[in-house]
Amino acid sequence: MLNVSEVNAERSSEALPESASARFSEMLISPYVKERLAAGRFTTPTPVQAAAIPQALEGKDVLATAQTGTGKTLAFLIPVIERLLKDKTPGIAALVLVPTRELAMQVVDQFNKLRGNQLLPAALVVGGLSEGAQLQAIRKGARLVVATPGRLEDYLDRRLFHFNVLRMLILDEADRMLDMGFLPAIKRIVSILPKERQTMCFSATMEGDMARVVKDYLCNAVRLSFGSTSKPSENVRIQAFEVAMDRKQEMLQRLLAKETGKCLVFARTKRGTERIAESLNRRGFSAAMIHGDRWRRTWLRAGFTCRTSRTSSTTICLKWRRISSTALGERDAMADTAWLRRSS
Repeated sequence: MLNVSEVNAERSSEALPESASARFSEMLISPYVKERLAAGRFTTPTPVQAAAIPQALEGKDVLATAQTGTGKTLAFLIPVIERLLKDKTPGIAALVLVPTRELAMQVVDQFNKLRGNQLLPAALVVGGLSEGAQLQAIRKGARLVVATPGRLEDYLDRRLFHFNVLRMLILDEADRMLDMGFLPAIKRIVSILPKERQTMCFSATMEGDMARVVKDYLCNAVRLSFGSTSKPSENVRIQAFEVAMDRKQEMLQRLLAKETGKCLVFARTKRGTERIAESLNRRGFSAAMIHGDRWRRTWLRAGFTCRTSRTSSTTICLKWRRISSTALGERDAMADTAWLRRSS
């Protein structure tokens, strides 16, 4: 039976485990990693980083529940980088599984910014992008693979590479992967991984099949719990506006006019994104469409590449799939009245 030791930190102001540090410079990490963190202007760890990193550096399995936006990516990337620096065995040493292509790209981007010149770039394994470029990164010696379960399983079925020397498995946003139906794929992937490995699991909730994942894949895990995971982060402000159908465009334009940065607007259908974008462009806004028929090229042209923006002007991006946003409006074409919901 799984043995899980509990460490609760309901708020960042509360006491953390004794091994937690107030600054990255005080952590028991290598001078090289401290230097890379300082270069990236990372000085103070978030509560989840302060608690998870020391436990992971000791080689323990870690199960952490925390809201999105609490710094979970660095919480596992720093231990991964330390492991790769210490163990030079050729081959894929670490695997990060994530639910979406966008999140995989963010993780790879963060790793590549931190790795410096002592480690090779991470390999991205996702659908919708060049298969040749992904495989080439692995063949060039990438030791970290960041993947979505579906595409990774496809590669493994074709025996394009193996995980014989894998030492770390990270399941990021595990609950979302289960919600998206990836549990069978995850089970098949994990079944071929070495049994002797360290596993870290990050999730916003511990409901449903998450208990099975914890039981099957983690051993003597340290459990870290940070605040309520059933409500939005305290950094998010949500407002709702009830408006008639014929006033939605007016309300949307009024809200967008108040924003100084990039905005994301959600619509129910692909055609809905096109109608809204056309209307906004006619009224002087710079709006780009992103939906299932025109994803990556439009996304990059609009300047939304991972977490880095490449355009200086305000851009409004309309998308029908769920992604994180700074400002959003939800449009329901079936209702007589509609709710515009604004998060910031």
